[in-house]
Amino acid sequence: MRKEEKAQILESISAQLAETPNFYITDISGLNAENTSKLRRECFEKNIKLVVVKNTLFHKALEALNSEEVAQVYPALEGPTAIMYCETANAPAKLIKKFNDAGSEKPVLKAAYVQECAFVGADKLGELCNIKSREELIADIVALLQAPARNVISALQNGGPQTIAGLVKTLSEKE
Repeated sequence: MRKEEKAQILESISAQLAETPNFYITDISGLNAENTSKLRRECFEKNIKLVVVKNTLFHKALEALNSEEVAQVYPALEGPTAIMYCETANAPAKLIKKFNDAGSEKPVLKAAYVQECAFVGADKLGELCNIKSREELIADIVALLQAPARNVISALQNGGPQTIAGLVKTLSEKE
């Protein structure tokens, strides 16, 4: 590979890292054609970009980020490597878990850099699956904000007219 080609690939990797800062380092070697096709199809459906990279070029692109947290994933850059770039932090973890639960040994999680935190090792897959996406966090916050109002409405509905009359009487007496 010529220097110009390496520079183009390095530039492409750097641009992808800037666009989608969450990435998973995986090993998909040994997958047969059918499973590889299935993995790529599911990645496409879940808006995950799957790219096979050269370890040295990806390492150089990560070094350019100049982050101590990113440096923790360097040891995972050995052997066959595929990178899963994603917007939703837990989507690749759930996809890998789905494949593993179906009896496939691959893909294997080597490391991940998600929400500015490094996760190294296949044993971190469960933690990564439990990370909530932005939309899930917003839904949780909305539910928490609505809970007190729901409790008041529920209490008023369950108490019937006596509770409402008592509430009105108590509020009028305070004035």
